[in-house]
Amino acid sequence: MTDQADPQHLKRTPKTKTAGTPPVETFDGARLFNRELSWLEFNRRVLDEAMLTHIPLLEQLKFLAIFATNLDEFFMIRVSGLKEQIEEGVAELSPDGMTATEQLREIGKRLRPMLKKHADHLRTAVLPQLAEEGITIEPYKKLNSRDRKKLDKYFRDNLFPILTPQSVDSSHPFPYISNLSLNLGLFVEPNRQYTQKGLKYLFRQKRFTRIKLPPAVPRLVPINENKGRFALLEEVISANAHELFPNMKTSEGFLFRVTRDADIELREDEAGDLMRTLERELQRRRFRFPVRLEVAADMPERMVKLLADGIGLSEQDIYRIDGFVDIPDLMQLYSLDRPMLKDRPITITHPAILHEKKNPFEALKKQDVLLHHPYVSFSAVSDFIAAAAEDADVQAIKICLYRTGKDSPIVRSLIRASQLGKQVTAVVELKARFDEENNIEWARLLENEGVHVVYGIHTLKTHSKVLLVVRREKEKLVRYVHIGTGNYNPVTSRLYTDLGILTADALVGEDASSLFNFLTGYSQHDNYHRMMVAPLNLRERFRSLIRREIENKQKGLEARIIVKVNSLTDEELIEDLYEASGVGIDIDLIVRGICSLRPGIKGLSENIRVRSIVGRFLEHSRIFYFSNAGEEEIYIGSSDWMLRNLDRRVEVVIPIIDEQFNEYLRQEVLGAYLRDNAKARVLRPDGSYRKVSAGNSEPFDSQMSFVGNDLTF
Repeated sequence: MTDQADPQHLKRTPKTKTAGTPPVETFDGARLFNRELSWLEFNRRVLDEAMLTHIPLLEQLKFLAIFATNLDEFFMIRVSGLKEQIEEGVAELSPDGMTATEQLREIGKRLRPMLKKHADHLRTAVLPQLAEEGITIEPYKKLNSRDRKKLDKYFRDNLFPILTPQSVDSSHPFPYISNLSLNLGLFVEPNRQYTQKGLKYLFRQKRFTRIKLPPAVPRLVPINENKGRFALLEEVISANAHELFPNMKTSEGFLFRVTRDADIELREDEAGDLMRTLERELQRRRFRFPVRLEVAADMPERMVKLLADGIGLSEQDIYRIDGFVDIPDLMQLYSLDRPMLKDRPITITHPAILHEKKNPFEALKKQDVLLHHPYVSFSAVSDFIAAAAEDADVQAIKICLYRTGKDSPIVRSLIRASQLGKQVTAVVELKARFDEENNIEWARLLENEGVHVVYGIHTLKTHSKVLLVVRREKEKLVRYVHIGTGNYNPVTSRLYTDLGILTADALVGEDASSLFNFLTGYSQHDNYHRMMVAPLNLRERFRSLIRREIENKQKGLEARIIVKVNSLTDEELIEDLYEASGVGIDIDLIVRGICSLRPGIKGLSENIRVRSIVGRFLEHSRIFYFSNAGEEEIYIGSSDWMLRNLDRRVEVVIPIIDEQFNEYLRQEVLGAYLRDNAKARVLRPDGSYRKVSAGNSEPFDSQMSFVGNDLTF
């Protein structure tokens, strides 16, 4: 079943519903969708992308890998949280009335068919078609003797010295299995034809043995890399296991993998040194409780039970994988020079105005610059910071760093600015999940180079994307500001869709100074001119904007709401949207991932439509549109509509003042997402998603519609 796209995608007072209008149903259930199950539906949409046979093979593989990586994090954070609730006896129900036990049961019920589909597509479609293209992963057992000898030598030279088999018996307890490590399980028993004095009593029975695959060794072992021929690391080890156990019998090896809780909860009020406390917690993360056991589907049940008992998991936590365990390791193939098997590179533009006379400051005094990544190069931002570092008139640079990547030119520019005597401040969020170690490393490096490093506000994560440059010009200080929806990370900027604005607006500059004083000195300033800042005023400002639309509608004035976010789970804002729908306001929500709002229910949300775009790029921009009785307002910023963003993080959202930018965001950007009939899926009242059909229209891919366009203003 598909939904027909309506080309009349964005009007101030539309007479028809926008694309993908869900059928209006009578409300007879929970007002909200379950957050965890909604996330699973998002990952199902990622899997659906992998199943598209018209996209290049290595891109299909990429989506299979993303699906698996997403699941790892889901189990490490969300499933572990549900298990903790059960362990601690928490009786609180989810917003849709489910206990933690019921949610775990439903997760398994929905997930297992998806995992089968995931494994089947790799085994029956992607790998065979890659083989047709000359890229093969060949079973060790089917290789000729020459290739086997080559791999056996690889084992002796590169693997044998670093492998440590661990057998289990009364004097060797079950070994600790580290999080997400790949392991071979096998049985070892004495060879009756061989006995040695002093040892014959040690090996009387079959023992389980675990061999951890070395994480620093590539999973795909080249047989002939130039010809695209590979063997699997585990098969090479399994075939040579007799080298580890001379004069003994070894069974076939079977892969398994354990996922553990990885959520870090810091008691910051008890932490004398946040960095050291976090480092200790990162060490402890390795030893957190298990939440999932993945095993090869053909693993003997005796071994499965032994593993489950040794690790401490039940049948509900065991996932039998009929195919390749840990698909992200196959992304090694993506590095091959096979451009025809990948998406074509897109055309990236550069804002010419920023290079005017090689002085971006003069350009910004003339006009603001709107940036739309990845179509506009992120070098516009990194080059601006580099120019600020070298400019003799720049006095200070301040920046919020949440995720900045491994080898960041931005960090190098900050260090350069400090070396040149500028005041440089970096608010580094040490608690950015799964980037903690990277951020600790950057924080230490910056501190050693004289940069003022601050870890943000007590008990809050600093998630805002703000840069402030202060420059002396004609005996006065002028402030230049960048505010974005995405991180200061040049690598992810090529993979995510994001927005940013560079401006010399004096009021924005004052707000940025106040924000950094709040972040570094606990300033209590709350009278911001343009910025909306969480947790100070962002929630109430968003609610007031929705209430204003409601009041306008009740007065017979124009009222319309369009919101684009990554996730929508905040119950207060959802209830406000339900109220807005109730008075007849047309509402379009573009929500990439989790959406707890239930659309299309008569008497509750019949005027609300929800769609998700999952395509080549990860949708990451946040845009908020309110028609305001014809005086339209558009905001961009770092915040999703989740409780954590509004109440537990420092977020910044800013209005777009320039009318040309407003027009672009309203008609071109939001308009494209609402018009999409190639990658869009519409949320139905029952929680399922249906793909939008082009029908008799030309297919329209919102993301690709921006490629090659002149996005300079």
